[in-house]
Amino acid sequence: MASLKERTIGSLFWKLFEQGGSAAITLIVQIVMARILAPDEFGMLAIMLVFVNVGNVVVQSGLNTAVIQAPDVTECDFSTVFWMSFAVSLVLYALVFAFAPVVAAFYGMPGIIAPLRVLVLILIVNSYNAIQEAIVARRLEFYKTFRSTVSAAVVSGSIGIGVALVGGGIWALVIQQLLYQLCKCIVLALQVPWKPHLVFERDRARHLFRFGWKLLASGLLDQLYQSLSDLIIGKLFDSTQLGFVSQGKKYPQALGTVLDGAVQPVMLSAVAHVQDDHARVRRLVRRALKTSTYFIMPAMTLFAVAADPIVRLLLGDKWAACVPFLQVYCFVYALLPIHSTNLQAFNGVGRSDLFLKLEIVKKIIGLAIICFTAFVLHDLTAIVYGYAVSGVICTFVNASPSKRVLGYAYTEQLRDIAPAFILSLVCGACVYPIILLGLPAPLTILAQCAAMMALYLVLSKLFHVEELSYLLDTLKGMARRRRGADTSAGV
Repeated sequence: MASLKERTIGSLFWKLFEQGGSAAITLIVQIVMARILAPDEFGMLAIMLVFVNVGNVVVQSGLNTAVIQAPDVTECDFSTVFWMSFAVSLVLYALVFAFAPVVAAFYGMPGIIAPLRVLVLILIVNSYNAIQEAIVARRLEFYKTFRSTVSAAVVSGSIGIGVALVGGGIWALVIQQLLYQLCKCIVLALQVPWKPHLVFERDRARHLFRFGWKLLASGLLDQLYQSLSDLIIGKLFDSTQLGFVSQGKKYPQALGTVLDGAVQPVMLSAVAHVQDDHARVRRLVRRALKTSTYFIMPAMTLFAVAADPIVRLLLGDKWAACVPFLQVYCFVYALLPIHSTNLQAFNGVGRSDLFLKLEIVKKIIGLAIICFTAFVLHDLTAIVYGYAVSGVICTFVNASPSKRVLGYAYTEQLRDIAPAFILSLVCGACVYPIILLGLPAPLTILAQCAAMMALYLVLSKLFHVEELSYLLDTLKGMARRRRGADTSAGV
């Protein structure tokens, strides 16, 4: 049987393929739709997604993470969690359906009543999908989510673009979002032989919820905070400006999800397997932080440097106003690894109570900043920069308990990620002047990408950056084992 390290690395690559494949397809779909649809329609979608995203947190109630982390989960636990999530999703759907006209009137968007009522059907779909993904994560079988996610992106994207081309407007975005979740659920169901049984164990429900309710509270705090700027911008400004901010955030967020999102779910599962071995937990956490930062920092730096030609080439000049927002969010999501690595590690060792306490502190800080920038300064750019300031402060908040819980101090974490940050900034400064050559946008982007990648790898090799050596050694080891397995099979 494969070791935990081999299974973890294999899962990491499958998760990276899943995130990368899905993001690439979704990116193409979003670019095409951005060229067809207007900024205010994306602003309307941003308001509706607030209710979907918050609803998803409530539906899952932290229970999907609870069944991943629990060492003794059973088939009955899966069914118990499903029925809890399903019941919550029905209640939430009924509430949103009833209050959709109130939401539309508050934001002066009468056209979102019917689309919102359809979009929140995602909550019911996700009550089932969350169990499927928890089962896959427990088994480290992320190749199954790769198949389902990529398939869903292709099907939903194709249909969404078709609806946009025939003049569907906001409905194109709604249908694409709903079909994505539905298709993912169906394809995963074909691979995961699990169906809910008519069983509900109260004792197990209470046991799992004792862990999950803290994640529910943490998730609600985080999602409400993440959505707060959309709600405030949509009310204080207008849907067009919200569309610019939403697009500026969407692409750095997607890139961060691809890179960091591939590492963190795998790390959570791996840490849950060895949660009683503190030395191994620390090694896993340290490796996850360094690896994730090594990928994310240069990618975000390059994206910020090349933002203007990328936006004008792919989305069109009508979206040029989102470029400054996109660059700020590149910085915000460059900090993602130090946030998510610590939080996932706390979950993996069963410290969801600590997760909740940290979320409360961070949201108090973030709420103070966003209220000041929105209601005192009343400035859209200041609101976005406020997220960057909050992100920097919260790196310390998230990492502060790590020395006590994981034996991995904040100062050690800063030292570990410093090489990637320094090299990325140096490389970004070197490739930025390419934009001054006046080349066509496609050539400018290609030249900056090639120069950034080459310079980053050369400097990593020159200064003996550990992450590069580790990745190369790991790939060589996997190749040797693969050749050895092939040779044995042929004998």
